[in-house]
Amino acid sequence: MDILIALYDDRMKIKIAKSILFILLTFGTCYHALGQRKNYSVKNAHAHNDYENELPFFTAYKAGFRSIEADVFPVNGKLYVAHDKTSITLEKSLQSLYLEPIFKTLSIDKSRHLILLVDIKENYRISLPILIKELRPLQAIIDSRQLKIVISGNRPAPSEFNTYPDYLYFDDDQSRKSSPEQWGRVGLVSLRFSSLSKWKGIGKMEKDERLKIKFTVDSVHKAGKEIRFWGSPDSPEAWKMLMKLKVDLIGTDKIAQLAAFIERN
Repeated sequence: MDILIALYDDRMKIKIAKSILFILLTFGTCYHALGQRKNYSVKNAHAHNDYENELPFFTAYKAGFRSIEADVFPVNGKLYVAHDKTSITLEKSLQSLYLEPIFKTLSIDKSRHLILLVDIKENYRISLPILIKELRPLQAIIDSRQLKIVISGNRPAPSEFNTYPDYLYFDDDQSRKSSPEQWGRVGLVSLRFSSLSKWKGIGKMEKDERLKIKFTVDSVHKAGKEIRFWGSPDSPEAWKMLMKLKVDLIGTDKIAQLAAFIERN
Protein backbone atom coordinates (compact mmCIF):
# COMPACT_ATOMS: atom_id res chain seq x y z
CA MET A 1 0.00 0.00 0.00
CA ASP A 2 2.83 2.44 0.90
CA ILE A 3 4.48 1.68 -2.45
CA LEU A 4 1.22 2.41 -4.30
CA ILE A 5 0.79 5.68 -2.43
CA ALA A 6 4.37 6.69 -3.23
CA LEU A 7 3.88 5.88 -6.91
CA TYR A 8 0.63 7.88 -6.95
CA ASP A 9 2.38 10.85 -5.28
CA ASP A 10 5.21 10.74 -7.84
CA ARG A 11 2.77 10.66 -10.74
CA MET A 12 0.80 13.57 -9.32
CA LYS A 13 4.00 15.59 -8.86
CA ILE A 14 4.99 14.95 -12.48
CA LYS A 15 1.49 15.87 -13.68
CA ILE A 16 1.50 19.11 -11.65
CA ALA A 17 5.00 19.99 -12.88
CA LYS A 18 3.92 19.48 -16.51
CA SER A 19 0.86 21.66 -15.93
CA ILE A 20 2.97 24.45 -14.46
CA LEU A 21 5.44 24.22 -17.34
CA PHE A 22 2.59 24.40 -19.87
CA ILE A 23 1.16 27.50 -18.18
CA LEU A 24 4.56 29.19 -18.06
CA LEU A 25 5.28 28.43 -21.71
CA THR A 26 1.82 29.55 -22.80
CA PHE A 27 1.98 32.73 -20.77
CA GLY A 28 5.49 33.42 -21.98
CA THR A 29 4.46 33.00 -25.62
CA CYS A 30 1.43 35.25 -25.18
CA TYR A 31 3.47 37.82 -23.31
CA HIS A 32 6.08 37.79 -26.07
CA ALA A 33 3.41 38.20 -28.79
CA LEU A 34 1.73 41.04 -26.92
CA GLY A 35 5.07 42.67 -26.27
CA GLN A 36 6.17 42.58 -29.90
CA ARG A 37 6.04 46.02 -31.46
CA LYS A 38 5.89 46.74 -35.17
CA ASN A 39 8.65 49.17 -36.07
CA TYR A 40 7.19 52.08 -38.03
CA SER A 41 8.90 54.51 -40.37
CA VAL A 42 7.66 56.84 -43.09
CA LYS A 43 7.74 53.78 -45.33
CA ASN A 44 4.48 52.86 -43.60
CA ALA A 45 2.82 56.09 -44.77
CA HIS A 46 0.26 56.36 -47.57
CA ALA A 47 -0.57 59.64 -49.31
CA HIS A 48 -4.34 59.63 -49.76
CA ASN A 49 -5.64 61.82 -52.62
CA ASP A 50 -2.06 62.89 -53.15
CA TYR A 51 -2.93 64.96 -56.22
CA GLU A 52 -4.67 67.52 -54.01
CA ASN A 53 -1.31 68.58 -52.55
CA GLU A 54 0.39 71.70 -53.85
CA LEU A 55 3.18 69.48 -55.22
CA PRO A 56 1.62 66.13 -56.19
CA PHE A 57 3.97 63.15 -55.89
CA PHE A 58 7.06 65.15 -54.84
CA THR A 59 5.74 66.17 -51.40
CA ALA A 60 5.04 62.57 -50.38
CA TYR A 61 8.10 61.18 -52.15
CA LYS A 62 10.51 63.60 -50.47
CA ALA A 63 8.88 62.88 -47.11
CA GLY A 64 9.78 59.20 -47.62
CA PHE A 65 6.27 57.82 -48.13
CA ARG A 66 6.16 54.34 -49.66
CA SER A 67 2.60 54.49 -50.99
CA ILE A 68 0.93 57.18 -53.09
CA GLU A 69 -2.65 57.25 -54.36
CA ALA A 70 -4.02 58.78 -57.56
CA ASP A 71 -7.65 58.78 -58.69
CA VAL A 72 -8.01 58.50 -62.47
CA PHE A 73 -10.61 58.90 -65.23
CA PRO A 74 -10.21 57.81 -68.87
CA VAL A 75 -10.71 60.67 -71.32
CA ASN A 76 -9.96 60.43 -75.06
CA GLY A 77 -7.38 57.67 -74.68
CA LYS A 78 -5.54 59.16 -71.69
CA LEU A 79 -5.84 58.90 -67.92
CA TYR A 80 -6.43 62.13 -66.01
CA VAL A 81 -6.09 62.62 -62.28
CA ALA A 82 -9.07 64.08 -60.43
CA HIS A 83 -11.41 63.34 -57.53
CA ASP A 84 -14.47 63.77 -59.74
CA LYS A 85 -15.05 64.18 -63.46
CA THR A 86 -15.92 67.88 -63.24
CA SER A 87 -12.43 68.58 -61.81
CA ILE A 88 -10.50 67.15 -64.78
CA THR A 89 -7.98 69.51 -66.40
CA LEU A 90 -5.72 68.72 -69.35
CA GLU A 91 -2.48 69.52 -67.48
CA LYS A 92 -3.26 66.95 -64.75
CA SER A 93 -2.69 63.67 -66.56
CA LEU A 94 -1.42 60.55 -64.81
CA GLN A 95 1.64 60.68 -67.04
CA SER A 96 2.65 64.24 -66.18
CA LEU A 97 1.80 64.18 -62.46
CA TYR A 98 3.03 60.68 -61.60
CA LEU A 99 4.46 58.37 -64.24
CA GLU A 100 7.11 60.72 -65.60
CA PRO A 101 8.29 61.92 -62.13
CA ILE A 102 8.33 58.32 -60.86
CA PHE A 103 10.44 57.21 -63.82
CA LYS A 104 12.95 60.02 -63.29
CA THR A 105 13.28 59.66 -59.50
CA LEU A 106 13.40 55.87 -59.29
CA SER A 107 15.85 55.66 -62.19
CA ILE A 108 18.23 57.79 -60.12
CA ASP A 109 17.52 56.32 -56.66
CA LYS A 110 17.78 52.56 -57.14
CA SER A 111 17.31 51.89 -53.42
CA ARG A 112 13.84 53.42 -53.30
CA HIS A 113 10.66 51.32 -53.56
CA LEU A 114 7.19 52.70 -54.15
CA ILE A 115 3.56 51.61 -54.37
CA LEU A 116 1.39 53.57 -56.80
CA LEU A 117 -2.25 52.94 -55.92
CA VAL A 118 -4.26 53.74 -59.03
CA ASP A 119 -7.88 54.29 -58.01
CA ILE A 120 -9.95 53.87 -61.16
CA LYS A 121 -13.05 56.01 -60.89
CA GLU A 122 -14.70 54.93 -64.11
CA ASN A 123 -14.77 51.89 -66.39
CA TYR A 124 -11.77 49.64 -65.75
CA ARG A 125 -12.29 47.96 -69.15
CA ILE A 126 -11.34 51.24 -70.83
CA SER A 127 -8.95 52.51 -68.14
CA LEU A 128 -6.70 49.47 -67.71
CA PRO A 129 -5.61 49.13 -71.37
CA ILE A 130 -4.73 52.86 -71.30
CA LEU A 131 -2.78 52.39 -68.07
CA ILE A 132 -0.88 49.40 -69.49
CA LYS A 133 0.14 51.51 -72.50
CA GLU A 134 1.18 54.47 -70.33
CA LEU A 135 3.27 52.21 -68.08
CA ARG A 136 5.47 50.91 -70.91
CA PRO A 137 8.30 53.45 -70.37
CA LEU A 138 8.44 52.35 -66.70
CA GLN A 139 8.73 48.63 -67.44
CA ALA A 140 12.33 48.36 -66.23
CA ILE A 141 11.62 49.81 -62.77
CA ILE A 142 8.47 47.67 -62.52
CA ASP A 143 10.44 44.53 -63.42
CA SER A 144 13.09 45.43 -60.82
CA ARG A 145 10.29 45.67 -58.22
CA GLN A 146 11.11 49.26 -57.38
CA LEU A 147 7.59 50.18 -58.43
CA LYS A 148 4.47 48.22 -57.55
CA ILE A 149 1.20 49.10 -59.29
CA VAL A 150 -1.97 48.32 -57.34
CA ILE A 151 -5.38 48.82 -58.96
CA SER A 152 -8.17 50.05 -56.69
CA GLY A 153 -11.67 51.45 -57.13
CA ASN A 154 -13.48 50.20 -60.23
CA ARG A 155 -11.50 47.03 -60.83
CA PRO A 156 -12.05 43.60 -62.41
CA ALA A 157 -13.36 40.58 -60.57
CA PRO A 158 -10.71 38.07 -59.39
CA SER A 159 -11.74 35.74 -62.24
CA GLU A 160 -10.43 38.37 -64.69
CA PHE A 161 -7.06 39.02 -62.99
CA ASN A 162 -5.21 36.60 -65.27
CA THR A 163 -6.30 38.54 -68.37
CA TYR A 164 -4.03 41.43 -67.33
CA PRO A 165 -0.21 41.61 -67.18
CA ASP A 166 1.22 39.97 -64.06
CA TYR A 167 2.87 43.22 -62.93
CA LEU A 168 -0.58 44.65 -62.18
CA TYR A 169 -1.79 43.89 -58.66
CA PHE A 170 -5.26 44.49 -57.29
CA ASP A 171 -6.72 45.97 -54.14
CA ASP A 172 -8.98 43.67 -52.12
CA ASP A 173 -11.86 44.68 -49.83
CA GLN A 174 -12.76 41.16 -48.63
CA SER A 175 -16.07 41.27 -50.48
CA ARG A 176 -15.13 38.83 -53.24
CA LYS A 177 -13.89 35.25 -53.08
CA SER A 178 -10.52 34.43 -54.63
CA SER A 179 -8.76 31.23 -55.52
CA PRO A 180 -5.18 30.82 -54.22
CA GLU A 181 -3.88 31.82 -57.66
CA GLN A 182 -6.11 34.91 -57.74
CA TRP A 183 -5.12 35.82 -54.18
CA GLY A 184 -1.54 35.92 -55.43
CA ARG A 185 -2.50 38.92 -57.57
CA VAL A 186 -3.80 40.86 -54.56
CA GLY A 187 -1.30 43.60 -53.75
CA LEU A 188 -3.04 45.15 -50.76
CA VAL A 189 -6.16 44.84 -48.60
CA SER A 190 -8.01 48.16 -48.21
CA LEU A 191 -11.04 48.40 -45.95
CA ARG A 192 -13.45 51.18 -45.03
CA PHE A 193 -12.65 52.14 -41.43
CA SER A 194 -16.29 52.89 -40.60
CA SER A 195 -17.26 49.29 -41.44
CA LEU A 196 -15.47 48.23 -38.25
CA SER A 197 -15.54 51.29 -36.02
CA LYS A 198 -17.47 54.51 -35.42
CA TRP A 199 -14.52 56.03 -33.53
CA LYS A 200 -13.78 59.62 -34.60
CA GLY A 201 -10.22 59.78 -33.29
CA ILE A 202 -11.13 61.45 -29.99
CA GLY A 203 -11.10 59.68 -26.64
CA LYS A 204 -11.02 55.90 -26.30
CA MET A 205 -12.09 53.47 -28.96
CA GLU A 206 -14.68 50.93 -27.82
CA LYS A 207 -13.03 47.67 -26.81
CA ASP A 208 -15.17 45.52 -29.12
CA GLU A 209 -14.30 47.74 -32.10
CA ARG A 210 -10.61 47.60 -31.26
CA LEU A 211 -10.77 43.82 -31.06
CA LYS A 212 -12.60 43.63 -34.41
CA ILE A 213 -9.91 45.71 -36.08
CA LYS A 214 -7.12 43.70 -34.45
CA PHE A 215 -8.70 40.42 -35.56
CA THR A 216 -9.04 41.76 -39.12
CA VAL A 217 -5.45 43.01 -39.24
CA ASP A 218 -4.10 39.74 -37.82
CA SER A 219 -6.17 37.71 -40.32
CA VAL A 220 -4.84 39.71 -43.27
CA HIS A 221 -1.27 39.31 -42.02
CA LYS A 222 -1.73 35.56 -41.65
CA ALA A 223 -2.91 35.52 -45.28
CA GLY A 224 0.38 37.18 -46.25
CA LYS A 225 -0.91 40.63 -47.21
CA GLU A 226 -0.56 44.21 -46.04
CA ILE A 227 -3.58 46.22 -44.92
CA ARG A 228 -4.70 49.83 -44.83
CA PHE A 229 -7.95 51.51 -43.81
CA TRP A 230 -9.49 54.31 -45.82
CA GLY A 231 -11.70 56.94 -44.26
CA SER A 232 -10.04 56.57 -40.86
CA PRO A 233 -9.66 59.65 -38.62
CA ASP A 234 -6.66 61.68 -39.76
CA SER A 235 -5.14 62.82 -36.47
CA PRO A 236 -2.20 61.97 -34.18
CA GLU A 237 -4.49 60.04 -31.83
CA ALA A 238 -5.79 57.95 -34.75
CA TRP A 239 -2.32 57.38 -36.21
CA LYS A 240 -1.15 56.17 -32.81
CA MET A 241 -4.08 53.76 -32.55
CA LEU A 242 -3.53 52.36 -36.07
CA MET A 243 0.14 51.83 -35.24
CA LYS A 244 -0.78 49.99 -32.03
CA LEU A 245 -3.07 47.75 -34.08
CA LYS A 246 -0.17 47.07 -36.52
CA VAL A 247 -1.86 48.48 -39.61
CA ASP A 248 0.75 48.42 -42.39
CA LEU A 249 -0.07 51.62 -44.28
CA ILE A 250 -1.28 54.70 -42.41
CA GLY A 251 -3.28 56.91 -44.79
CA THR A 252 -3.26 60.68 -44.53
CA ASP A 253 -3.96 63.98 -46.25
CA LYS A 254 -1.45 65.61 -43.86
CA ILE A 255 1.88 64.49 -45.24
CA ALA A 256 4.26 66.67 -43.22
CA GLN A 257 2.38 66.12 -39.96
CA LEU A 258 2.25 62.32 -40.28
CA ALA A 259 5.92 62.13 -41.32
CA ALA A 260 6.94 64.16 -38.24
CA PHE A 261 4.68 62.08 -35.98
CA ILE A 262 6.14 58.77 -37.16
CA GLU A 263 9.71 60.05 -36.78
CA ARG A 264 8.95 61.05 -33.17
CA ASN A 265 7.33 57.72 -32.36
